[in-house]
Amino acid sequence: MTAADTTHLSPYERALGERISELHPKTAWYFRTIPDGQVGVGTGVFTSAGSRHRSLWPVFRIAEALGVAFAGWERDVPFRIENRTVDGTAVAVRHFELPGRTWVMPDVVVLGANRILRNEIGPHRTVVTTFDIDVHDEAVVLSIRRVGLRLGPLRIAAPRFLRPRIRLVERWDAATERHHVNMTIDAPLLGRVYEYTGFFSYAIESETP
Repeated sequence: MTAADTTHLSPYERALGERISELHPKTAWYFRTIPDGQVGVGTGVFTSAGSRHRSLWPVFRIAEALGVAFAGWERDVPFRIENRTVDGTAVAVRHFELPGRTWVMPDVVVLGANRILRNEIGPHRTVVTTFDIDVHDEAVVLSIRRVGLRLGPLRIAAPRFLRPRIRLVERWDAATERHHVNMTIDAPLLGRVYEYTGFFSYAIESETP
């Protein structure tokens, strides 16, 4: 298959290349291309989610309005994710069922040069990150390279000394026979400022009943 023939594949599948075979088959299935006319649907519960730092919640309220991160600290949060592959772009929408409200986090992921992934988060793609993808013990590990803000025509990149450390690990949990996801954000001086972790089931469904 030529490079041109692979442009329709998911950015994760192209970034991993042959290394996708090192993943657990269920995890590999999650990150592979979703065919046209179909959607990947995950439903589960985050055992914990949000920020334990109450002093940061005013900042996270702004992030919540931008569709980037929600304000508060919750346990046992039901969630739903819908994944699609559109012209080689991974398009996802997450719904967090928080007390008294449903918070929605959309994002898109594209593949750049040198197998570096670019993630644009929020309905207006306000937060832009680039990250590496790796495989450890049959799990996918995403690690941030850069993070910045897109405010209209303005682009603001976080300097290295302020850059948070963002890490996401997704794996298959044999004990529960479900997918497990763990995402953490650690900031300089403050430590862990945001996280979510939980289990979910996943299926590929037709877009039309």
